[in-house]
Amino acid sequence: MASLSGGWAWLRRNALPIYACLAVAYMLIPIVVIAVFSFGATPRGKLTFGLEHGFTTEYWSSAFSLPELNEALLTSLRLAALATAISTAIGTLMAIALVRHRFHGRRAANLLIVIPMATPEVVIGASLLSMFIYYSFALGFTSLLIAHVMFSISFVVVVVRSRLIGFDRHLEEAAADLGATPLATFRTVTLPLLAPGIVAAALLAFSLSIDDFVISNFNSGTTVTFPLYVFGVALRGVPVQVNVLATMLFAVIAIAVSLVLWQQRRAEKLASVRPEQEATPIPIGAAEAT
Repeated sequence: MASLSGGWAWLRRNALPIYACLAVAYMLIPIVVIAVFSFGATPRGKLTFGLEHGFTTEYWSSAFSLPELNEALLTSLRLAALATAISTAIGTLMAIALVRHRFHGRRAANLLIVIPMATPEVVIGASLLSMFIYYSFALGFTSLLIAHVMFSISFVVVVVRSRLIGFDRHLEEAAADLGATPLATFRTVTLPLLAPGIVAAALLAFSLSIDDFVISNFNSGTTVTFPLYVFGVALRGVPVQVNVLATMLFAVIAIAVSLVLWQQRRAEKLASVRPEQEATPIPIGAAEAT
């Protein structure tokens, strides 16, 4: 009984870390499987999903040997880069307006920002397709760019707004007291302190754009992105190069996110530093009395 009660007490103390480890493993196991399968050898002329033929680094040395895959990947990277730049610029300005200004319809705008995040992608994709068809807008790269910017803006606004809510405006007031113009204050004080949040929002928008399939499938026309290419070849077998490129993309994004998190912690430490309070002067009468 003593051992049973001791084991139950240990489980209660470590329940949360165990749950966190299981949740992280649940999210990372598919990525680990893709990375392992990128080293899988396959017979010539056949495509398999397992490791029954052993390991090899052949496909890492020939990761860019498929022209159609390369074209689809470049299209996705170009699309994600443009969508990220546009949505980050618009979303950052929207977040500043929603947090720092009071205007008619502000509450409704806050609600409308969240709606695209909560709406199923099938609904968004079908709605955008209906709009493009109604206005006789040709489907292709431009329609994809409009769609990706549309659903990325909401995520950018939410991330940057959370950073702005905890922003210490006394720093901007100090810069204004020292004679800085509003533009100079924004450029030298506000923007550097918001930079970690803006970069995090941009990385999130980039990941959402390069990973999107449902909305892109509705509005791509003849343009083929990386997810659409993978879906198309999955019916006859996914080339091992897809696993290699997917592993590369994950590694690059993981490194970028790690750098952003490190920069955020560094910025928080710098922002938490405050000048030491000046010593309270002692009245003259009190000093003489002592």
